[in-house]
Amino acid sequence: MPMRTVSSITRRQFVISSTASAVAFTAAPWAAAAQAPRARLRRSESYFGLHFDLHPNEDDTVLGRDVNAEMVGSLLDAVRPDYVQYDAKGHPGWLGWPSQVGPSAPGIVNDSLAIWRRATAARGVSLYIHFSGVWDFEACKRHPEWARVGPDGKRDTRQTSTFGPYVDELMLPQLREAASKYDLDGVWVDGECWATNPDYSPAVEAAFRAATGLERLPQGPHEPGWLQFLELNREQFRRYVRHYTDELHRTHPRFQVASNWLYSTFVPEDPTLPVDFLSGDFLGNASISTSRVDARYFAQTGKSWDLMAWGFQDAGSNKIGTVHKPALQLQQEAAVVLAQGGGFQVYYNPSRAGWFERSHVDVMRRVGAFCRERQQASHQSQTVPQIGVVLSKESLYASTGKLFGSWGPAMDPVRGWVDALIALQYSVDVLPDWKLARIVHDYPLTVLPEWTAVGDAVKKTLLDYAAGGGLLVVSGAANAALFAAEAGLRLQGD
Repeated sequence: MPMRTVSSITRRQFVISSTASAVAFTAAPWAAAAQAPRARLRRSESYFGLHFDLHPNEDDTVLGRDVNAEMVGSLLDAVRPDYVQYDAKGHPGWLGWPSQVGPSAPGIVNDSLAIWRRATAARGVSLYIHFSGVWDFEACKRHPEWARVGPDGKRDTRQTSTFGPYVDELMLPQLREAASKYDLDGVWVDGECWATNPDYSPAVEAAFRAATGLERLPQGPHEPGWLQFLELNREQFRRYVRHYTDELHRTHPRFQVASNWLYSTFVPEDPTLPVDFLSGDFLGNASISTSRVDARYFAQTGKSWDLMAWGFQDAGSNKIGTVHKPALQLQQEAAVVLAQGGGFQVYYNPSRAGWFERSHVDVMRRVGAFCRERQQASHQSQTVPQIGVVLSKESLYASTGKLFGSWGPAMDPVRGWVDALIALQYSVDVLPDWKLARIVHDYPLTVLPEWTAVGDAVKKTLLDYAAGGGLLVVSGAANAALFAAEAGLRLQGD
């Protein structure tokens, strides 16, 4: 990767030794924080951050009890992040701060956001909140008319409807209150694209009938209008994100917005919505393979981006229960992201009272030092094109029956090819189909993985690429059939 100096590096004034432990700041960024805190970085300038969420609920009794200026300050001084994302509202729908809008979790002892804001502001560290959007269980409970309707006609108990008034009557008031009360730098909206499912509410039925002339909402791929129905729901999700982003920018112009996993492999579309940065969190036992693909995809979007590694594996992904990753594992996961020019953040859960184990703080510190050593060489750098692997939105949207990712095994074709080519020591990029015609000719070799419905536009682009001298690998039975005539092939069987 070419090395490119980033303007924000010179402001931080750090020097690099040959070992991670020897990273020494020529002047601590907030040595005189009380007199002159540094300017808080925008997300486009930021490189390393921390994410903490609790998902407050009605059973909490000690929220914020152990949060104090000394604990927060010592963590920030040890780890030195550019930003912190702290929990404000999780999927259960209870707010983690004392709110006039509500509903605030009943067990708030101390206002954690106020303490974190004072400590971060004094050190020039940006503060974002973790905030659940589409998924709001309490809103669905209190206002079932705001909930999505399932194909069985029943109201959802978790997912609000993007066609309904939830965004204006609750979500935006909550976010505006938090942005003003805590002088927040922005929000990382969770429970969004990956938590959105087709809506069968009367409003959707009316819109579908007007668009297609069909009377009945389809419930599967074998019924008329299925793909149109999915796209109608996708378009409404886009309107929903555009609406709350525009509204927040209108009332709080410097407030920065991200919708978790938007314009990643989960939503592999041309990034046209006015979000300020892109982000996503990866977990599980195959996180290196997952983050390899997602980092390479984000790098093609032209927007500021970062990826978040879970600092632990929870009981849901581990048979032995929750375990915390050592610093070396998180450094490996960070390297996969940083090598593609993006930013990196680590996710931990504090205790319900807001306390962090010292061993976890030490891991954060060591991961942060590892990242800082590489910042000047990696941040916002670009790869030199060598091999491109095509990611097909058309196939994912046509064949999975889902609105958005995560796509599960449907992503195996691109993951398998990326892993295999990296194992052979090649430099590999992921090429989105919506961008393919603009960039494919930069690559000496391009691979079309085992997608099942890439569409005529991708086919023509790749045939033109091969005719122009590019080396093309076409993989899979469906693609063999698609290219058979041009390749002079006679197929036998499936």
